[in-house]
Amino acid sequence: MVQAINSRNLYEQDLMAWYEDTIAKLKTGNFSNIDINKLIEEIEGLAGRDRREFKSRLRVLLAHLLKRIYVNSPDDYRGWEITVRSQRQQLLDLLEQSPSLRNYFAEIFTKCWNDARTEVTEDYPQTEFPSEWTFSYEIDTLLNKKFW
Repeated sequence: MVQAINSRNLYEQDLMAWYEDTIAKLKTGNFSNIDINKLIEEIEGLAGRDRREFKSRLRVLLAHLLKRIYVNSPDDYRGWEITVRSQRQQLLDLLEQSPSLRNYFAEIFTKCWNDARTEVTEDYPQTEFPSEWTFSYEIDTLLNKKFW
């Protein structure tokens, strides 16, 4: 009981120390002294963080693809293309680490598309953007094809 209280205090006082303590307990099979509820909470937080990052990067990618494809501003093309490449690489890295995010892509694509479209429409009111994504909805195509 004292160890559980110490572990709980450690979690509240020094999260990194709590991580290290929990990892050590897991490695040695000392499962009875692990605060399972806190461990579950932390793992859920990690999963949520990866989904948020994936969603954010997809929005940025779509916004920069829209700008590069539809906004007539040759002086900006290079910057937009650099951002497209960077976001694609970051998304590919996330997918390599967590392939199940491919399923999440299908869930969030429409919302990310609408968010990106709203953003670029506000930033470039003189440009007409399509109301729907006019290219492939396949994630591999989105992450590899040059659309311009």
